[in-house]
Amino acid sequence: MKAPEIPADEAQRLSQLRKLNIMNTPAEERFDRLTRLARRLYDVPIALVSLLEADHQWFKSAQGYEPTGSPRNISFCAHAILQDEIMIVEDALKDERFHDNPLVTGDPHIRFYAGCPLRAPGGAKMGTLCIIGREPRQFNEEDQATMRDLAAMAEAELVAFQTATCDELTQITNRRGFMTLGQMVLNECRMKNRPASLTFLDLDKFKQINDTLGHREGDRALMDFSDAMKVVFKHSDLFARLGGDEFVVLFNGLQQQQSETLLIQFDHYLQQQSISLNRRYRLQFSSGVVEFDAENPQSLEQLLHDSDEQMYLRKKQKRIAV
Repeated sequence: MKAPEIPADEAQRLSQLRKLNIMNTPAEERFDRLTRLARRLYDVPIALVSLLEADHQWFKSAQGYEPTGSPRNISFCAHAILQDEIMIVEDALKDERFHDNPLVTGDPHIRFYAGCPLRAPGGAKMGTLCIIGREPRQFNEEDQATMRDLAAMAEAELVAFQTATCDELTQITNRRGFMTLGQMVLNECRMKNRPASLTFLDLDKFKQINDTLGHREGDRALMDFSDAMKVVFKHSDLFARLGGDEFVVLFNGLQQQQSETLLIQFDHYLQQQSISLNRRYRLQFSSGVVEFDAENPQSLEQLLHDSDEQMYLRKKQKRIAV
């Protein structure tokens, strides 16, 4: 077996893939309809939309195959993204790259494979639309033309997913994306009995920035705030703009006290950022942190409600203090 090489643009490729915010999201009909169609058109048992992470491939859509992914080092799709055109393997047992691959010698017993690379909006190849057969076969020009058309539709759907879950102004996750991805994080924390906490963030005196300096400066303030979130919360935390001047962070693996400490660091970074950018105002925020209980799990909606209430109380206390 020959393990796939790593593309020269791997860092850029992974960055573009992750910006889509689609990895490990639930199955969707708009992708499933493409793999169902591919399976029927080519009369094959398996059709996939496969996306390649650093060490594994994950299937956004899978028809005829139960696993949700496989290691990248045995993946056919990891070979397919190394070329620009459709990769065709007519008989895997006769191909030196794959003849002893565990996906050939064992389940799903691949003999035929055809995979068309899928490109991110930035041009990097993030995965494939592919079909798999258990018997050798040929794949003619007409077959390839049809697969390119299906792959183009899959690429369009991937871009649509990013648009639907990304805030246009700040380029961070929006409410829809947060509700989808956040519930997945909580489900994982529940299954692994791992801590998590959520904080609702609301900018202080944001209306004053809009009223005195204009909405353009208000938009810049929102972008500054989001840029700071990208720096401080860039590792395992999920953060989003819910709308207006309301933001949220879901701390994966952190208890409430740890989250409070990180919010202090965030505030310090925010103040330094305002100074370095020579802004005419200081960005300040009110927050409320609530902890997720893996043994008695709350819904994401309940966590948002509780943290919003805490945030409002803190904001009210600030007004009274003034």
